Amino acid sequence: MKTHYPKIFSFILLGVSALFAVPAFAADRPLPNIVFLYADDLGYGDIRVQNPDSKIPTPCIDRLASEGMRFTDAHSSSALCTPSRYAVLQGRYHWRKGQHDIVYPFGPPVLDRESVTLMQLLKSRGYRTACIGKWHLGWDWDAVKKTDARPDHNTGYSPDDFDWSRPIPDGPTTFGFDEYFGNDVPNFPPYAWFENDRLQSVPTVTLRGGAAEYFGQRFAEGPFDIWAGPATDGWDFYAVMPTLTDRAVEWIGRQKKGEPFFLYFPFTSPHTPIVPAAEFAGTSGANGYGDYVVQTDSAVGRVLAALEAAGLTEDTLVIFSSDNGPEFPAYDRIRNYDHRSMGPLRGLKRDLWEGGHRTPMIVRWPGNVPAGKECHALMSQIDLYATVAAMIGAEIPPNSAEDSRNQLPLFLGSETSARNTLIHNTVPGRYALRHGDWLFIDANSGGHTAVPAWFAEMEGFENNPFPGELYDLRTDPGQKKNLYGVYPEKAAEMKEMLETMRR
Repeated sequence: MKTHYPKIFSFILLGVSALFAVPAFAADRPLPNIVFLYADDLGYGDIRVQNPDSKIPTPCIDRLASEGMRFTDAHSSSALCTPSRYAVLQGRYHWRKGQHDIVYPFGPPVLDRESVTLMQLLKSRGYRTACIGKWHLGWDWDAVKKTDARPDHNTGYSPDDFDWSRPIPDGPTTFGFDEYFGNDVPNFPPYAWFENDRLQSVPTVTLRGGAAEYFGQRFAEGPFDIWAGPATDGWDFYAVMPTLTDRAVEWIGRQKKGEPFFLYFPFTSPHTPIVPAAEFAGTSGANGYGDYVVQTDSAVGRVLAALEAAGLTEDTLVIFSSDNGPEFPAYDRIRNYDHRSMGPLRGLKRDLWEGGHRTPMIVRWPGNVPAGKECHALMSQIDLYATVAAMIGAEIPPNSAEDSRNQLPLFLGSETSARNTLIHNTVPGRYALRHGDWLFIDANSGGHTAVPAWFAEMEGFENNPFPGELYDLRTDPGQKKNLYGVYPEKAAEMKEMLETMRR
């Protein structure tokens, strides 16, 4: 087999040199504020500007796109929550850490102590930093867990298994955030409010998992994906997103012009539980999930309005994206409501196919990012680290953000991406390589979430007789035509490239 190592190493070295170069962009400019709005399980086709056939109105996100740049080929690192968040804040592939799965209830922290996080980099340049929303990157629960604590098989830990009066180490404030307020994970215990490194509300009852009703609340739509464990008595699932949005708006209102800040606002919506507030009930044509997306859109609008009211719009880079594709009820949503959460793409959350990790992404920075522009270049959320570093004139420290690429030229209107190669992964041992317009999947199937037979028949998907998949995304974004058997040499070349990059 012909080897391609010189070519491979040349583009790797090119990326590394671009990564550590610090442009003069920020030298004579005031440092911009940065607001990162990170939706949870929002599909590529769930926003109207990206899917004209969407049954969900999203006027605030659409307006953001009209005032900024919309990326049509942007990707999260994984098709799961925790790994994608890790990759954004660390600027590196999650699989280098071995972080293929999510952090489960009372799981340990996963961020790296030996490298510098994005928020720590920003703090080194004088930024005030806050995280408001879903953390899902773990805490040191052993520090507050009682020595005799043993989780019950059906109900998990009890409230008495923890000393809730003590600080919980290794959370957001350990890794670079000045402030944290949130619910950690909306469907995991403890069901309580976190403030910095402590619980603001103390769990006193045990919630059973998977029920259709909690404290008199019925969810707008299943699945009832609630894990058993400690909860604040009367915990209101419907109040989570409104409370987080209120807190984000209030935090923006406290910031001062000329003092740079970074607000990371990871939403709990439209992830399960599906709990749209009463004012959003029936506002979409896609059931409770659609209504929850409308509420997600409203939260974006409230943040933008808060920036405007504070006179900070012109000074602020706003980034909007999602951590991965939509959950499995998206298939029934097509049949029952004629709404495609994944848009024209194939696959959902957990899948190597495009619908699992190609996400909505919009950036707005008045006077810098061209308004109303569509960018079709390849973009990864991992690249936000190096891009922000270039914006603020910061050197990337050693052993940090080794996979991130400076995409500031793209933000400013260039058509050329700093990367033409990207590795996709969700479950251990299954990887895909994007190179140019080609996508190679090093597995018999890019699917992990079960595909209903009716949908496979409707789309014309066929069983794959080959050990891998190969697609030309330029002509086949829906990944219906597997070219593995047509271009075996191309498949072999990309497999070799994938293995080299992983090494």
